[in-house]
Amino acid sequence: MAARQGEMAGTIDRPFNNLLRRLSASDFALIEPHLAHEEAAASELLYNPGDDVEIVHFPCGPSLATYLVSNEDGRDVETILVGREGAVGGIVSQGFLPAYTRIMVKFAGPFARLPVAKLGAAKAKSATLSNIFARYADCMLAQIFQSTACNAIHSIEQRAAKWIVAALERTGDPVVPLTHEQLAMMLGAGRSHTTRVLQTFRAMGILETRRGSLLVQDHNALKARACLCNEAVKSHFEEVLRGVYPNGGM
Repeated sequence: MAARQGEMAGTIDRPFNNLLRRLSASDFALIEPHLAHEEAAASELLYNPGDDVEIVHFPCGPSLATYLVSNEDGRDVETILVGREGAVGGIVSQGFLPAYTRIMVKFAGPFARLPVAKLGAAKAKSATLSNIFARYADCMLAQIFQSTACNAIHSIEQRAAKWIVAALERTGDPVVPLTHEQLAMMLGAGRSHTTRVLQTFRAMGILETRRGSLLVQDHNALKARACLCNEAVKSHFEEVLRGVYPNGGM
């Protein structure tokens, strides 16, 4: 615990992004002059498919970004959420490659922005910095794999609980700013089916539905209704990048 507190004390002046705080002082110094700090609004578009990926976006604090895959029927389906444990856009690419998915801000809040070219230059100077981002890319890939399996085998109720728990653990706030429509989009399900699931959770005293948000009243009961996909992802993060994945807002 003392070692962990000492580590955090040395990074307290950095953006509240666990991936950036995982960097050594010398590695962070390579990118610090090029970091921009901005407030992003909910639903702000970061990339459309085909856009040149020129900026890496680091969600900070309670901010969340989401990857959306467009389908032939015009619907966007969310694949993964990214909070302060990581970054979106240009994580491992060398040069300006096109975005494959739509990337949007899910929960409003602070973001740190870094030009991909500056990150590439820093990686070229530091093998340890390059290694951190390569390991994060591995964790993100694991998250995508787990999401694919989850969508194939788990019920909408399990997946709904999983998404709400994932948001709660990243923000640490029991009020989750999700509408029924947004949750339905995240699950790739109809609004009426999603509403029935939320009504079941409400009847069990697990959460309360509000206009534009959900109030989680029993975190443990919600986790018990969720599949174990979040836990699998967290376990992989702990193996590869210990201490980076948020746990209940910490």
